[in-house]
Amino acid sequence: MLVENFKVNSSKVVYSDTAITSTYDYQHTELTQDAAGVTVTPKTTTYEFKTNAVVPKLGVMLVGLGGNNGTTVTGGILANKHGITWQTKEGLRTPNYWGSLTQAATCRVGNINGEEVYTPFKSLLPMVNPNDIEIGGWDISGMNLADAMKRAQVLDIDLQQQLAPLMKDIVPLPGIYDPEFIAANQSERANNVIKGSKSEQVEAVRAQIRQFKEERGVDKIVVLWTANTERYAEIIEGVNDTSENLLKAIEKGEAEISPSTLHAVACIMEGVPFVNGSPQNTFVPGLVDLAVKKNVLIGGDDFKSGQTKMKSVLVDFLVGAGIKPTSIVSYNHLGNNDGMNLSAPQTFRSKEISKSNVVDDMVQSNEILYGPGEHPDHAVVIKYVPYVSDSKRAMDEYTSEIFLGGRNTIVMHNTCEDSLLAAPIILDLVILAELLTRIEVKKEGEADYHNFHPVAVLLSYLTKAPLVPDGTPVVNALAKQRAMLENIFRACIGLSPDNNMMLEFKA
Repeated sequence: MLVENFKVNSSKVVYSDTAITSTYDYQHTELTQDAAGVTVTPKTTTYEFKTNAVVPKLGVMLVGLGGNNGTTVTGGILANKHGITWQTKEGLRTPNYWGSLTQAATCRVGNINGEEVYTPFKSLLPMVNPNDIEIGGWDISGMNLADAMKRAQVLDIDLQQQLAPLMKDIVPLPGIYDPEFIAANQSERANNVIKGSKSEQVEAVRAQIRQFKEERGVDKIVVLWTANTERYAEIIEGVNDTSENLLKAIEKGEAEISPSTLHAVACIMEGVPFVNGSPQNTFVPGLVDLAVKKNVLIGGDDFKSGQTKMKSVLVDFLVGAGIKPTSIVSYNHLGNNDGMNLSAPQTFRSKEISKSNVVDDMVQSNEILYGPGEHPDHAVVIKYVPYVSDSKRAMDEYTSEIFLGGRNTIVMHNTCEDSLLAAPIILDLVILAELLTRIEVKKEGEADYHNFHPVAVLLSYLTKAPLVPDGTPVVNALAKQRAMLENIFRACIGLSPDNNMMLEFKA
């Protein structure tokens, strides 16, 4: 049974026109170790959550607006907003937001007479409706979005023809272009760029954000990077290691400051959340330091949409079942502009890093299977094949050791419509990023509410290489990431985690 809306009946939850306030008892454990061994002590810590229930008018600015992802997101919003239907060889199609956690997934809230009851994820807390998003952004290509959509070859032709009149007048703002950070094959597209020094480029982006907010009449803005993957930036002492050094380096025009980092600095200085959807190290230490000091949300890295999402499920299953993965080989080929850019070794290295670390926490969770320093062989290959366009092929081989020296091999072929998988994730990231800015929390003993840490760990479910604060465990297992997000939102309305014990039917 699906219930669109519900209200929690509890003395620990208070609803008003402007806020939802809950008192939540967090059950956790405290571990101590001495010569006798490890002692586990159950603990309860009380938190209070306050969620601003007033949903703002949201502006979303995409860096890479004219790319495959940007045009697909824009076209998807417009198709849903205007109720556009289109014909394919399979018949009539209607718009939806399938693939979106917030718009197309559900959460269990209990049962009625033995029948399980679910609610849309978006019903847990007040969230922005994607149809109401005002969208804009930047691109180093000045092509209007109707032509860019045609170039992308993602959407069905009948849908493109109906969207074109709505998209032909949308032209991206000039973006920051630095040929030292992306593949040389991108130079032909770079006809719409911000001139000047790095400092002037940051100021230009800040002015563009302010102008967009004023012209569109939005209450809040979230910026998301869905542009080209950049090479990794070197971490240089005195340049990008602290916020002070980073800002000084921008003023000096230091070469090792990437366009994505410049965009992020501009957002932080404007108090605007910034999400990185690509694998490069946009969030150098100095940028993270700046975000923490300014208390501005940042999140990333790299959309988790196809092969890596499957890997974070399958390896978690294998290790959790006591099966030992020993070799993981992942091959991809794709033909869109992302694939073209990734054909350069320096940009491929960024993607290889984000894809390779996804199994680490799952391996570390089972020292019965893995000894100190032991890790599965893990190789990632990406090839550019123009013919397949946006229809990426991902092929994986998982070899594991099983009972009494046996071997088990799983081979998987995954055809990923790259941008059609990424677009709903982009919407989830910006919707959740905005929502997180409206949630405040205080722990027992604290006098005042405050926001979550600016490094948005709660976005981990949607990213390949989750950005976390120093000292925070990195969790890549997909089920754990989703449970973390859902359970914190449940806490905001006074509900305990859905632990699947169902003792009412067993005791």
